[in-house]
Amino acid sequence: MKAIRVHDFGGPEVLKIQQMPDPKPEGGQVLVRIKAAGVNPVDTYIRAGVYARKPSLPYTPGTDAGGVVEAVGAEVKRVKVGDRVYTNGTITGTYAELTLAEESRVHPLPPKISFAQGAALGVPYGTAFRALFQRTYAKPGETILVHGASGGVGTACVQLGRASGLTIIGTAGTDKGRALVKQEGAQHVVDHRDQDHTDQVMAITEGRGVDVIVEMLANVNLAKDLTMLAQGGRVVVVGNRGTIEINPRDTMIREASILGLILWAATDAELASIHAGIVAGLENGTLRPIVGHELPLAEAPQAHKLVLEPGSYGKIVLIP
Repeated sequence: MKAIRVHDFGGPEVLKIQQMPDPKPEGGQVLVRIKAAGVNPVDTYIRAGVYARKPSLPYTPGTDAGGVVEAVGAEVKRVKVGDRVYTNGTITGTYAELTLAEESRVHPLPPKISFAQGAALGVPYGTAFRALFQRTYAKPGETILVHGASGGVGTACVQLGRASGLTIIGTAGTDKGRALVKQEGAQHVVDHRDQDHTDQVMAITEGRGVDVIVEMLANVNLAKDLTMLAQGGRVVVVGNRGTIEINPRDTMIREASILGLILWAATDAELASIHAGIVAGLENGTLRPIVGHELPLAEAPQAHKLVLEPGSYGKIVLIP
């Protein structure tokens, strides 16, 4: 099979396509023929060697894919050869034509959801679900602010939040992105490049502030976020690329909380809950992954550049 391999940590240029032996499933493992692989910002941090979890070199990047079950181990019970599935973690990586995964990391992909959309589910929708329902415990009737709402995690938050009875304020930096956020269900859309976007959010909430903020770039926004929270408000930090100075008094006067999130910390039980919710949303039509770019597998270096650029729009996927 063809696969992207990383032999040294570094820039996008270390992503090299090469021929590898086809993996074979054992025990409770599932072999998936990949039709599309999701590219996530965390993939770039791991590749650069700056992430907390470093794989042993060489390795194949990626955790998310949509594809078809090619073979199963003797202990597999839930899936069979020919099933359409998506993954939320694998043993051998997803930037490849084939991947091995534990059965618990393979989930049914409804016929109306494309393989490219399936590749957009694992990290983005898993992160959004965990942010809203396992970290901030957002409740129907609350108001949430989603920064970067036109990206993979952002659109997932908008769809999940709207389906759960939340009032959503989404931010995006382009006209195209803001149109997407509105289309996917946000009741209010703001340009986060506007100097007065904080005032706009406060005006939308009639001065009360928002109950939950999903923060994709905490090193830029966190200090302002704390001034936009309602009493008892919560900020969940999903993304961060540096340091920032905040005024802790802004949390004190609101009795606010800053919560961290890392999807890898979810327990098996939490992951099972997350993906039960995602599959149900796919089946009933409330979840509709947005694919922004489809690139050939060999263009993985370009995908790693695109995924970090501002003005995100949907999900970037690689096609083997």
